[in-house]
Amino acid sequence: MTPRNTNGNSGKNPKDTAAATTEDMPPADLYIDRMSASQALAAMLANQAHAITALEAALPAIDAAADAAYQRLSTSDNGRLIYVGAGTSARIGVQDGAELPPTFNWPHHRIGFVIAGGEAALLRAVENAEDSAETACAHIADMSVAQNDVVIGLAASGNTVFTTAALVAAGQAGAVTIGVANNPDTALLESVSYPVLLATGAEIIAGSTRLQAGTAQKICLNLISNMIMVKMGFVVDGMMANMVPTNAKLRRRRAEIDARLKPD
Repeated sequence: MTPRNTNGNSGKNPKDTAAATTEDMPPADLYIDRMSASQALAAMLANQAHAITALEAALPAIDAAADAAYQRLSTSDNGRLIYVGAGTSARIGVQDGAELPPTFNWPHHRIGFVIAGGEAALLRAVENAEDSAETACAHIADMSVAQNDVVIGLAASGNTVFTTAALVAAGQAGAVTIGVANNPDTALLESVSYPVLLATGAEIIAGSTRLQAGTAQKICLNLISNMIMVKMGFVVDGMMANMVPTNAKLRRRRAEIDARLKPD
């Protein structure tokens, strides 16, 4: 996939989200508050399953994004994988990135997070934080984002001002930029080198994108970050060859991995 030009939208005037499919109402026959508990649970599970369908359609874009990230990160020993988001998307990014050091011994200094509202927003919503393009650009500048870095932005709507502005600024600094959104033709997807559309559609609870949209985003990050680590050589014979043993369970696993990988 050819990278998209990143010199366009500044992130300050995102498109109207009125027609965003993640904001659509579910059909009347799927109002879970009118169902029995068992029916509601089945409906919610079926809705979550749509995430897989969206991911299957996005696999070529995910492949291109993962390969571009690997190519950039493998050229230096200081390039970072930086996650950008607001609200649920920020929390999903942190969940993915925070697991890379213990799982693959990926250096902590090569992981970064740009979170609307700062770390406090991971536990409690910070009002209006996602609406500031200036704050997003300041974060990118403060982190000295440069051409060795890969910056992944997530926004279910695809129009979050903070996230779009951060990705534009990162692209202008020379970083590889990847945008993951759940609605088509949105500011985030148009502002990055590697857009990934996860078209999950309406949520079973209208507008609650922590549901299938969030599920699709997490799986997408699983695919991208794991593929990067596989290409880096950190997975051998299906095992976490560089795993860091930080507790008794992991020390046993580390010993088992070493025994399996030991030359005959």
